[in-house]
Amino acid sequence: MTDESRTSFPPSPQSPRNEALAAVAPPRSSGPSSSGRLTRNRPGAGTLPAASPARAGWRVPVALVVLGVIPAIAGVVRVGELSGGAAVTAENARFFAEPLPVLVHIPSALLFSLLGAFQFAAGFRRRRPGWHRAAGRLLVLCGLAVAVSGLWMTLFYPRPVGDGDLLAGFRLLFGVGMIMCIVLGFAAVRRRDFARHRAWMMRGYAIGMGAGTQALTQLPWILLVGMPGEFPRALLTGAGWVINLAVAEWVIRRRPRGRTRTSTVARTRTSAPAAGEGRISA
Repeated sequence: MTDESRTSFPPSPQSPRNEALAAVAPPRSSGPSSSGRLTRNRPGAGTLPAASPARAGWRVPVALVVLGVIPAIAGVVRVGELSGGAAVTAENARFFAEPLPVLVHIPSALLFSLLGAFQFAAGFRRRRPGWHRAAGRLLVLCGLAVAVSGLWMTLFYPRPVGDGDLLAGFRLLFGVGMIMCIVLGFAAVRRRDFARHRAWMMRGYAIGMGAGTQALTQLPWILLVGMPGEFPRALLTGAGWVINLAVAEWVIRRRPRGRTRTSTVARTRTSAPAAGEGRISA
């Protein structure tokens, strides 16, 4: 029997009632359940709620604000002493003799830590680009004020007990480094080189946040041994800056996994031949 001799029958039309039932009925799964029966797919079954990207984007800013709490409290107490007429002691006599540098340093450091923390909120930064630019300009001014006043206090204030030449050298080194990072970051954004701007400003912010990490590096020593001497204090203080810079470099140099995966998929789709390409037409 040839193909031409076969009789083709058109499909029988469904009744309106059957079409309505087919549209309402949920689809059945193609695989058996654990009991061997066919089960229907239920929307949302077996899925876990995904973490909110907006909430996850605030973890780093909140952590940075918490890191700056300890030096912020100490700074507020110091300003209260100077403005409230506290008793002059051997520990605070240098601040009463020359109050201007410390009164510039502490408020600038508070603003620098807070404004810098919010710059790490990527979603907030994208939604409010004007705020990001205005806060960035103020961040540059505060960072320079922190570094310059810190250098002045290191060079001209009498050294307190426990501060030696090594610690003074660390403060001068990282103070100058902070100024260089901020200036290079500002110059990069003026050239619209946003990648280098981000990298240099992140390094400058890491140095500026050294006081918070230094409290964490010195706390175990104080609890286990007691107040550190001149040499251990210098090493523990320097370790705070080194840790911050190491973390900043890791963040700068790492490649986001999502971006790498997306670019790989895009390259694969671009390089794959379209349907029908490469065939020889008859």
